[in-house]
Amino acid sequence: MSLIKSISGIRGTIGGRPGEGLSPLDVVKFTAAYASFIRKNSECRSNLIVVGRDARVSGQMVDSLVCATLTGMGFDVVNIGLASTPTTEVAVAGMKACGGVILTASHNPAQWNALKLLNSDGEFLNDMQGKEVLRIAEAEDFEFATYDKIGSILTDQTWNRRHIEQVLALDLVDREAIAKADFTVAVDAVNSVGGIIIPQLLRALGVKNIVELNCEATGCFAHTPEPIPENLTQISALMANGKADVGFVVDPDVDRLAIVMENGEMFVEEYTLVAVADYILSHTPGATVSNLSSSRALGDVTRAHGCEYNAAAVGEVNVVTKMKETGAVIGGEGNGGVIYPEAHYGRDALVGVALFLTLLAKSGKKVSELKKGYPQYAIAKNKIQLTPDIDVDAILAAMKEKYSSEKITDIDGVKIDFKDSWVHLRKSNTEPIIRIYAEAHTMEEAEALADNVKQVMASMA
Repeated sequence: MSLIKSISGIRGTIGGRPGEGLSPLDVVKFTAAYASFIRKNSECRSNLIVVGRDARVSGQMVDSLVCATLTGMGFDVVNIGLASTPTTEVAVAGMKACGGVILTASHNPAQWNALKLLNSDGEFLNDMQGKEVLRIAEAEDFEFATYDKIGSILTDQTWNRRHIEQVLALDLVDREAIAKADFTVAVDAVNSVGGIIIPQLLRALGVKNIVELNCEATGCFAHTPEPIPENLTQISALMANGKADVGFVVDPDVDRLAIVMENGEMFVEEYTLVAVADYILSHTPGATVSNLSSSRALGDVTRAHGCEYNAAAVGEVNVVTKMKETGAVIGGEGNGGVIYPEAHYGRDALVGVALFLTLLAKSGKKVSELKKGYPQYAIAKNKIQLTPDIDVDAILAAMKEKYSSEKITDIDGVKIDFKDSWVHLRKSNTEPIIRIYAEAHTMEEAEALADNVKQVMASMA
């Protein structure tokens, strides 16, 4: 059993003893703490909290607990049902609610679920706010409503349509160009909510030929849900057989977008943001932001447009904060997360799909030809499973000292920048692991750098 409390929300495996996994008692406790935080701190006059969920098998059980707890705390709940993370974010802002709870463990396997907590802008709570929710939960410093103050639950399943309408209304989304291109598009939605909303979006964009893989929202994931190459063999094989012009893969809550090229090869998650940013910057020049674990390619493309690039700590809320500070016109994370402020401040695969298809249609190129036009890098993504005897802070401090002659960034773990490569070491917010990301011009060079760093770390343990 695992229970992880972090800036990314309350995430754990379902079942087990309270405090050891995400048990029903834990769901109630953390939901009540969140409701208490919102009651005390939100300036929003609304008494509404929005709840949406992905299609996980545990989702309905967790949904019932969360909604009942929120009403027990005196809030009215708008339950939007099976909905993506960005759809729930859009719904919070659209209904002028005072907050929202998304029930999803994102890319984690089926035994996991989580509570992702939103403010009245439909954005994630920041680090300080999240820690206050955890404090309230630990102290059980919350008070339930009396019988005459209990809230109500309203079901509203219109938000998928509204979200799609918002995407279509973006100035840089060209439905006419997409429809005219007559693309055949393959979609792998890992049997979660992407299987509902991504095909609907494609049809609304004028795509007539859609090949649907794993698009039944059963929650029985057809493969490991993280959209990385080793998990995408099915759609890769389909594309290699010439069945579609482009393939889109989303994670269970549809905030990450991976693209498969017409030849079955990966466009690579890192380049989802790079391509979309290149298109945005060609029309609206401005700053860009990604996290420290993202490819140098975004900075290269940004500077090629004569604009400024900035890096943020890993985590959507950190990227959003930096985007607001710098007035960025586009940003996100190298895991396929596109944040486009013209839509909203949240990673949104729907926005990514619509903008990428517009770019593809207007370019007249194949996806593989687009990819060749961007700076070529490769990232090796490794991890070390944490055990109680591993002192992460001590290891990171030792690595920082060993490589002190290089450019070091320590706002989130330790990133070491070499002339033609970099390596980033950090403790994950979502899994009990140390992530080791290394980037170089080829995968062989990146893997060699990562292996070398792992050996150095092992000698320090």
